[in-house]
Amino acid sequence: MRILFDSKKLAHKDPFGTLTPGQNCTLHLHIPGSVGALRAELVLCREDGSPYCTFPMTFARQEGPYCIFRGEFSLAETGLYFYYFRIFKPDSAFRLFKYGSDTNMEAGDLWQLSCVPESHTVPQWAQGAVIYQVFPDRFRKSGCCDLTGKLDPYVLHENWSEEVFWQPDEKGEILNNDFYGGNFRGIAEKMDYIASLGTTILYLNPICKAFSSHRYDTADYKTPDPMLGTMADFSALCDAAHSRGIRVILDGVFSHTGADSLYFDKCRRFGGKGAFCDPDSPYRSWYTFHSWPGRYESWWGFETLPTVKKTDPGFMEYIIGAEDSVIAHWLNAGADGFRLDVADELPDSFIAALKARLRQIKPDALLMGEVWEDASNKIAYGIRRRYFADGELDSVMNYPFRTAILKFLRGEDDGLGLSDTVMALAENYPPQVLACCMTLLGSHDSPRILTALMDDFDGSREQLAARRLSDTQLAEGKARLMAAAALQFTLPGAPSIYYGDEAGMEGGKDPFNRRPYPWGSEDETLLAHFRALGQLRRTQRALQTGDIRFFRAGDGCVGFTRTWKNTRLHCLVSHGRLPQILPGDVLLHVDGPVSCAVTREEM
Repeated sequence: MRILFDSKKLAHKDPFGTLTPGQNCTLHLHIPGSVGALRAELVLCREDGSPYCTFPMTFARQEGPYCIFRGEFSLAETGLYFYYFRIFKPDSAFRLFKYGSDTNMEAGDLWQLSCVPESHTVPQWAQGAVIYQVFPDRFRKSGCCDLTGKLDPYVLHENWSEEVFWQPDEKGEILNNDFYGGNFRGIAEKMDYIASLGTTILYLNPICKAFSSHRYDTADYKTPDPMLGTMADFSALCDAAHSRGIRVILDGVFSHTGADSLYFDKCRRFGGKGAFCDPDSPYRSWYTFHSWPGRYESWWGFETLPTVKKTDPGFMEYIIGAEDSVIAHWLNAGADGFRLDVADELPDSFIAALKARLRQIKPDALLMGEVWEDASNKIAYGIRRRYFADGELDSVMNYPFRTAILKFLRGEDDGLGLSDTVMALAENYPPQVLACCMTLLGSHDSPRILTALMDDFDGSREQLAARRLSDTQLAEGKARLMAAAALQFTLPGAPSIYYGDEAGMEGGKDPFNRRPYPWGSEDETLLAHFRALGQLRRTQRALQTGDIRFFRAGDGCVGFTRTWKNTRLHCLVSHGRLPQILPGDVLLHVDGPVSCAVTREEM
């Protein structure tokens, strides 16, 4: 018999998940009587592993062969903590650690415990939302493009269905300078389509003036790219979204700028007042030059993306503090929040200042961070981040869920890995944050989900350009995608659709995941499925903010229950036919090589 302690069960730890300062927490250790334990203690450690304090645990009662030891404690300070137990016998003592989902003596991991600010609130409208992500150049074009002021050279595709440019130029460089002309008006005119998917948040990849089609090389933070339209066009887009109950969030790219920009001006197209041209430039202090002007810090070594000093007073004033700062500029034009590109490269002090200013301008604005791992214990560049300990971020991109869903539907996991991943984040994240995490399957930084579910080939651009799923793979992939989407829309968080995934687009990594939306060639079965899921998510409160508990559902099958007040939604996804349909009204049922179902039960 083993000593029992599962931090995810209320019988062992109450409450489940994170704590706030001063909140009582009760622990119960189930120790076999044969151990002969006299007492126990909880040993709390700081995030660096150094001891913080200990709390006594005393015998409470006997349950069969187990002696139940109980301890109660609270924390005075926010932060990330870890803990283990020390158990005392008449003539000795030993330590108890976490070992997977079990416990182990004298070896293993520490349990994690986060203490977060009670004041850490997130926008109500973002909790349980449905997100639609648009890569602006590739979604839809309406009318002609105004190319006045567009940074060149560039190529405008004559045909919307042409392949993206993937070959290097005559110098061997990948310029990412081919455009399809997708614009604000095109997005606004398709707002009914976006709303039909149940969308409540529209997330736009960068829209500021830039050289490249991805626009992460910002040339002017306060000017939309002329190919997309004007500020008036952007505000009209926001109005179209808001009239349908959809909020708009923008990509905040604040770790670097473009070299070809107002601020750096390496190509001398902005009047020669940038940091590269003029040692007295008002932007000179933003950048780190090893030898001015030719050698400078750049993002991951890309000379087209000079890195900025995020805490430089001038930069912070321009982005955050000024009356017409970048943040204020876009919020006042209609935006409802930001997604922070490479959040782990932005100092905590920068994010905290940005968050404060964001809420000052628009009290219910959303701040989401690009974090690929468990954000609660993230270490970046040797520093433990305080995204939740200091209430900095409302939400993060939920890549761990994506990885777990892929493994399950590829047959690499029997479902235990998926449930462990979901419950680990449910335990580590503040519940209000988990409820609005961007639960994605596809994105501009990952292969198309339809391709990823069937083919993890990671070859050259030339190989990827010619690679397509076979008819057999395509049929199987679509069945898996329907199940993946069912999981995405029923797990905690804010499910996010990357434009075109709902239409059956395929493609490997960049640039093949950024092809134009296939208007008129959508897979109608997939599209209907996503619309049904969007409607389900918008009408079922249990899916938006309800608790989650997994249950054993059989081999190759994962099952969980979402509970809110007196309503239970039972969710099942199976690699084959479902072993059962659980009690209640059937809200969703897809049968096939991969099956899924959702039922509703009133208690």
